[in-house]
Amino acid sequence: MLVSINVILFGLGALLLVSVILSKFSSILGIPTLIVFLLLGLVIDFGPIMQPTIDNYTIVLNISIFALIIIMFTGGLETDFQEMKPIAKEGIALSTIGVFLTAFVTGFLFHLITGVNFYLSLLVGATISSTDVAAVFSIFKSNATNLKHGLDKILELESATNDPTAYVLTTSLIYFILHPASSVIEIIFMFFQSIIVGAVIGYLFGLFFTRIIKSIHLEVDGLYPVLLIGVAVFTYACSEFLGGNGFLAVYLSALIIGNRLSLHRKPQASFFEGLSWLMQVVMFIILGMFTLPNELFINAAASLLVALIIIFVARPVAVFLTLIPFKYDFKSKLFLSWAGIKGAVPIVFAFYPLVYSIPGAYMVFNTVFFVTIISMLLQGSTVYKIADKLGLVSE
Repeated sequence: MLVSINVILFGLGALLLVSVILSKFSSILGIPTLIVFLLLGLVIDFGPIMQPTIDNYTIVLNISIFALIIIMFTGGLETDFQEMKPIAKEGIALSTIGVFLTAFVTGFLFHLITGVNFYLSLLVGATISSTDVAAVFSIFKSNATNLKHGLDKILELESATNDPTAYVLTTSLIYFILHPASSVIEIIFMFFQSIIVGAVIGYLFGLFFTRIIKSIHLEVDGLYPVLLIGVAVFTYACSEFLGGNGFLAVYLSALIIGNRLSLHRKPQASFFEGLSWLMQVVMFIILGMFTLPNELFINAAASLLVALIIIFVARPVAVFLTLIPFKYDFKSKLFLSWAGIKGAVPIVFAFYPLVYSIPGAYMVFNTVFFVTIISMLLQGSTVYKIADKLGLVSE
């Protein structure tokens, strides 16, 4: 049964209106606005339109990848390198070493307590290891809030750069599960190859396209966003073709373009900020649509266990160990531990086991989805209050 185009347009228009209105009241709601759309997708019956099959999972994953490309590119454009420079070492350390420690501690403890296959447990930890402070950072911005010791900048930089690390960990573990005869050395080589190639492609493409944009002088200003979207997609594809991390390449290229290109920077940043928001809304609804509530409850016990491990053990261990070389007090580290909020990206990464038919893939996906909801509701609704309680909010 075909759905009328008018019904589709009505739903799309209502969705856009509601998303903008809810963004205005995110601080009043006290929870990340995007969680509403995740729950909305969860209650929508998508079965009559598209059944949850491997082919359809692949379609959803491809849509999500495009959305992530836009989100990563926007993050790079909006990042002011001069503001991030003083805390760059801390942010990068958390987005690399911190993500690895979070994934390992989560997976190891989950395996130790439940007896679930060790590599499958590590896969759960890897998919859920990255943070998405953007999901709740609107609360700070709406209150015009800054945090002491540059903690807000650390969170911004970490959340913008830690998804590639989690992505490489996830895909590497999937490869190892599918090819158990592979050596650990081979997996480590693939890991570093992905990071290095992605970084090189992002840096070179950023420099190249900065020159192109400066010299092209388009007569229609509205074509600049189209050009930048082309740059983002092209950079991702080239990096992936060459064995690099496409998301890292996209972020670095946007970081260079945004900091070297003063002309048209503000209008482009505004355009991409709105487009990024739209991509997040679409991702949350679609991801929610492909989740079966009854299966979530079946895995509720395991999911709750993972949530407790990652929130109260793995993330704090990762933060405190990673920041040992840096001079941050206990309260600052405690806040950064609590601010490890999850978003749509872990759910997207959890689609990979489904697409590749990994044994236990549904358990991984449902666990990650459940943990994301818990994280956004629990941590997202209290992160500002925790910062204020710890005396970390600047006057």
